[in-house]
Amino acid sequence: MSAQRATVVLVHGLWVHGVLMELQRHYLARMGFDAVSYSYPSMRLTLTENAGRLVQFARTLAAPRIHWVGHSLGGLVILRMLEREPALPPGRVVLLGVPYRDSYAGRVLAGSSLGARALGHSMREWLEIRKPADFPGRDIGVIAGSAGIGLGRLMAHGLPTPNDGVVGVAETELAAARDRIVLPVSHSGMLLSRAIARQTGAFLRDGGFDHTGHA
Repeated sequence: MSAQRATVVLVHGLWVHGVLMELQRHYLARMGFDAVSYSYPSMRLTLTENAGRLVQFARTLAAPRIHWVGHSLGGLVILRMLEREPALPPGRVVLLGVPYRDSYAGRVLAGSSLGARALGHSMREWLEIRKPADFPGRDIGVIAGSAGIGLGRLMAHGLPTPNDGVVGVAETELAAARDRIVLPVSHSGMLLSRAIARQTGAFLRDGGFDHTGHA
């Protein structure tokens, strides 16, 4: 990695490993970004504990700027980290299908003992805490999906529409965001989508999405 360029850190969501972010990392690398995928225990540790680990990882990066890309729970870990450590190196943030406002599917799962265990400690903490609202000096972009295909619709009947199959479009709204775009992709499909990568790259470069035809 070049110490002269910004580093992009991609943070995965619930139940998976950083390898699931590798395609998006590859797309961003081809756009000229120094990108790295980060893994964390999404179920075993609390959100605050995972945010603390991400802080420690950020401090090992020799980069003048660090951009952050989080999918689903990964975005919540990033936001919790920025809330607790605002003095980290500057950089932009892109949230992919991140249930900032609430998670209907998560609350349905949390309603049973088996579902609560499957949800893990990090997501349960987010459902309970006061949501951080201000991120001074951070440009944040929100990408929501509207292709309602996914496990969330099977596990949580009545998932608000439109949705990406797991997260409702309205659940991704963040007042502090500088820009926002809705793409016809599913929650898991975001990890494969070139359109997601193009929009992520646009925001990291320019601080805004390309709204001309949703390229």
